[in-house]
Amino acid sequence: MSKEQETYKFAEPIKGYPELRWRGKRPFTGTPYYPAQLKETYGEPDEDGWMNKLYWGDNLQVMSHLLKEYRGQVNLIYIDPPFDSKADYKKTIALRGKKAESDSSNFEEKQYGDIWTNDEYLQFMYERLILCRELLSDTGSIYLHCDWHRSHVLRNILEEIFGANNFRNEIIWENQGAWVNSDSWFPRRHNSLLFFSKSPNYKFNVLNDDDISGGVNYNRWYDYVVNNRIYADNAPYHDSRFTTYVNQFEKNNGRKPKGKDIIVDFKGSVLGSVWYIKVVDPKSPENVSYPTQKPEALLERIIKASSNPGDIVFDCFMGSGTTQAVAMKLGRKFLGADINLGAIQTTTKRLVNRVKECAKAGMTDEKNQLPCYTGFEVYNVNDYDFFRNELEAKRLIIEALGMQALPENNLWDAELDGRMVAILGINRIATAAEFSKIVNNIDIADWTRRQAETPNKPIEQITFVCMGHDPNLKALFLEEMQKLGFKVDLEIVDILRDKKDLTFKRDSDAYIKLTKGKLTVKEFYPMNLLQKLSIECQDVEDWRELVDSIMIDWNYDGTTFSPAITDVPAKNEMVKGEYEIPQGAGSIHVKITDLLSESWEGTFEV
Repeated sequence: MSKEQETYKFAEPIKGYPELRWRGKRPFTGTPYYPAQLKETYGEPDEDGWMNKLYWGDNLQVMSHLLKEYRGQVNLIYIDPPFDSKADYKKTIALRGKKAESDSSNFEEKQYGDIWTNDEYLQFMYERLILCRELLSDTGSIYLHCDWHRSHVLRNILEEIFGANNFRNEIIWENQGAWVNSDSWFPRRHNSLLFFSKSPNYKFNVLNDDDISGGVNYNRWYDYVVNNRIYADNAPYHDSRFTTYVNQFEKNNGRKPKGKDIIVDFKGSVLGSVWYIKVVDPKSPENVSYPTQKPEALLERIIKASSNPGDIVFDCFMGSGTTQAVAMKLGRKFLGADINLGAIQTTTKRLVNRVKECAKAGMTDEKNQLPCYTGFEVYNVNDYDFFRNELEAKRLIIEALGMQALPENNLWDAELDGRMVAILGINRIATAAEFSKIVNNIDIADWTRRQAETPNKPIEQITFVCMGHDPNLKALFLEEMQKLGFKVDLEIVDILRDKKDLTFKRDSDAYIKLTKGKLTVKEFYPMNLLQKLSIECQDVEDWRELVDSIMIDWNYDGTTFSPAITDVPAKNEMVKGEYEIPQGAGSIHVKITDLLSESWEGTFEV
């Protein structure tokens, strides 16, 4: 059977159980197989052949791909999906080498939007949670991170998919961050973690609070405590309460305690369902400046509680890569996915640095001396490259889809079967920002007149063509049209699914010089970033101010990028820009990633 024909079937919902209804709810009882292409490799497989994996793409397609190998194999899933917060989330971009207190060298770049229609959001989450269930092992668990916007309906969906009897906890994370005061309600200062297991037979490790200072015995015998323990050679034998512990030791060991025998090992109280953990401090080394980044301390509790060393941990709304970074530190294997290229680049850079930390610790975690699974691969769910010559890209797309070009039209790029076509996101995932040109160029008077003539019908049939898109793109555009008083018929064509034979190239450029056993980056021109800096009236003195990382593969095989050099500077530092070429180097592939997480790549022969 060919890959295009492969499908995976799911069990129907159990009849007789309550379920949440919404307009247009569609059964999700199967999914086709989606191919993925290996693009980058970092490090080597573990002794058992394991390589961690990151995927760039729609997580519905990514999870459909993963079913072939990992169905029923994932031990823990943590997801931090869209909250339907009706907000846009932006990342602050700062030139490298500039002083942190200088705002003049900063600007904001939107990472993703979180605006949905009710029904679209529920269907989006419903389908992805079904796939999560299929990937989980019978002893696995899922933690869904949410807040007051949608926690009530998300729990209903989880109960429908996993069963109400498999609900374990609603954990309250009191994040101790800033909140908005209101005279209409109590300030909202917590998130919820909905914890479900796949079956009654699930993994769970009891955790204790790190703070033991509040214990009565601890304070009573404080002068005898060393490293949270009381040893036999320095114990309060005069205290009658302590006699109970001495008797227990003798019963368990058949002798009296002596020397460095541990009589009391203090532990904090068992963790409850309300967690007090601070948000990521902007000045902390942990901060990677990604919007809605979650603290590692939060993921440490989840991963320690519901998985064991060597287990597979999965996060399909990866964001800044906190789940993957913590999993690596704690000796777990991991899988990750995100539709945002910035998330893939941020996580890759973060993991490269985490690998270096593990190497300093002897490739083991900090406390338990467990092996760290440090090798990882980066995949695309569809095989395509990019370029920034939008005129050429649009010409190819118009030809490939058989459309009629409209070169003189300032609103539409083409027409196809009576539908007006706008080509969005040539070099990126299409977001709401892409259709601002359409909204700004609408002839309001003409559209208002046409809508009045046919008040109950769409005044325009519109097709958006894109190379991947935010799942809420359609809802956002229809919402914008509704605000203006217009009804339209919108469809979205994603050429990543429909036209995989188009080739795209970047128009960023770099000047690389190979001489006297050295590779030197002389200049780098990330055109999109430079355009944004021009709009912000910012000057660039050194090309390295624009670069987030440089990675070099000295023997590129033409397919998979396996960098031996990973120049990822610390905050406010810059890349080196000059590198020694090792003996035996052949086909050299260089990848330069700018501050917008967009990359230029080039190959050179020694």
